[in-house]
Amino acid sequence: MDWLGDNQWAGWLALAIGLGVAEMFSLDLILIMVAVGAIAGMLTGVLGAPFLLQVLVAAGASIAMLALVRPNMIKRLHTGPDLQLGHGKLVGQRGVVTERITYDQPGRIRLAGEIWTAAPYDEHLTITPGETVEVFEIRGATAYVHPVPTLES
Repeated sequence: MDWLGDNQWAGWLALAIGLGVAEMFSLDLILIMVAVGAIAGMLTGVLGAPFLLQVLVAAGASIAMLALVRPNMIKRLHTGPDLQLGHGKLVGQRGVVTERITYDQPGRIRLAGEIWTAAPYDEHLTITPGETVEVFEIRGATAYVHPVPTLES
């Protein structure tokens, strides 16, 4: 019993390892936060603090982790990039004009490896073949585009 009194940190370490293993099965990010508290208790025990202080430090660290760290981790894990499907993913992409485009006479562009019918977003524009355009909107099977400005020397 004297060994355990002198090496209380080993008990904290065993508790932290056990909680870490249990967290792998639960995946709630609760037990791992308590395990971090047990690590804090272990470090306090290594420094030779009394057992009551070790318990208070472990409890404080666990509560702090649960209150401050876990919500941010859960938020990051549950949010991800927005999934864009269909025509919405083409808005903002650039294409190349393959057939002259006017408002009265839609032309064609190569966009994402496909040929699309295109009309200018601004009805007063005429866009010639070879120009790079950006897709502003997709309505039905027609891409409404605007020329991308170029630097000319």
